Amino acid sequence: MTDNFHAPHAIVIGAGIVGLYTAYFLNQAGWRVTVIDRDEPGMGCSAGNAGALSTGSVAPLGMPGIVRQAPRMLLDPSGPLSVPPHYWLAAAPWLLRFIRASSPDQVAAISSSLKQLLAPALDYHQQVMQSLGETGLIHATGQLHVYPDAAAAAKDSNGWALRHKHGIPVHELDRDQIHELEPQVGTHYTFGYFMPDQCMVVNPLRQARAIAAALAARGVTFVRDEAVTLQLESHRVSGVVCQQATYTADHVVVSAGAWSARLLKQLGYRVPLETQRGYHLTIADSGIDLRRPVVAADRKIFASPMEIGLRLAGTVEFGGLERPATQRRVDLLKHYGKQIFPDMNENAAAKSWMGHRPCLPDSLPVLGPAQAFQGLWLNFGHGHLGLTMSAVSGQLMAQAMLGKATDIDLSPYAIERFGSDAKP
Repeated sequence: MTDNFHAPHAIVIGAGIVGLYTAYFLNQAGWRVTVIDRDEPGMGCSAGNAGALSTGSVAPLGMPGIVRQAPRMLLDPSGPLSVPPHYWLAAAPWLLRFIRASSPDQVAAISSSLKQLLAPALDYHQQVMQSLGETGLIHATGQLHVYPDAAAAAKDSNGWALRHKHGIPVHELDRDQIHELEPQVGTHYTFGYFMPDQCMVVNPLRQARAIAAALAARGVTFVRDEAVTLQLESHRVSGVVCQQATYTADHVVVSAGAWSARLLKQLGYRVPLETQRGYHLTIADSGIDLRRPVVAADRKIFASPMEIGLRLAGTVEFGGLERPATQRRVDLLKHYGKQIFPDMNENAAAKSWMGHRPCLPDSLPVLGPAQAFQGLWLNFGHGHLGLTMSAVSGQLMAQAMLGKATDIDLSPYAIERFGSDAKP
């Protein structure tokens, strides 16, 4: 247990997987840590994700040619991307930045920055899970991406070329080879890619709870409260004003996921953070026995074999933080799940979920110090790769806060890349 009351004290806002790993590495360094969240540790996207540790996802969401593809996707009500008409105006600035980030030069730079975070990610996860005695959570499964045919796969050729450029092992498959790996994938899918080095977490919520339990046993304080504003003393952030109380510390880390921009707006930061609302269905008695995550690339749906059943996860829906879940998106997951796996028991009981992925238009997180304010640190915006990047982001955050040289250059992830009116 950490009992050094003279050690630096950090507040981590957010008990999702990114915040938990940040707290873990600070605690390992001997710091006193308080984690504040309105929910229990590991909820939200940290529990609802597809469990994929996608260390080969070096292609940003915005790729060259997206301008040509986007209108067709947006006009398809059953497509993987949805922006409700009432939200068009709110989403437009983010979408424009997203398009600008999809130029070839930008994509090349972003891809290299993604690889810097992704390459060591699995090692960090495995080291921490081993130290906690949770060796059965991470499975080395590989990851299978399937397409209706080679022509459909050609639309993603730039992304696969980036993986090849960065040395990510990928094997091209025909229909027979897909069937050999996953016999229950439907005959609609005749072309695929297999990424043998990818892994998965079979129960992301259990992983988060294991970290939280270890931290609590080591003296980390968990507070159920909702952060409202950051407390300022001159040019220093000295604490967090929450609904129930004010909490002070030497350092404050914002790891509040899709809610992070709200906390920073008062300081003059205009972070283009958008929630990409994702959905999942978890079916305990699906009749589908997968050995690994299967990505139906034409529908952008992940199918993952979780401890608690088959999880169908995916779709991207804009709509903000307050709008309730859209039942149609849930129904589409079930509909397309049956298309991907014709043997799926569509009458089996299923639990649905919707969560808020914190996405920035250049597909990179914000990671590092806030230059305008002492004591303020930022670790959020990991988009669809929050689980994968969480451990390495937490380690890098701790290294920076300890004043050590970080394993990689953090400048590509600085909040200042978006500009700001932030002033002490």
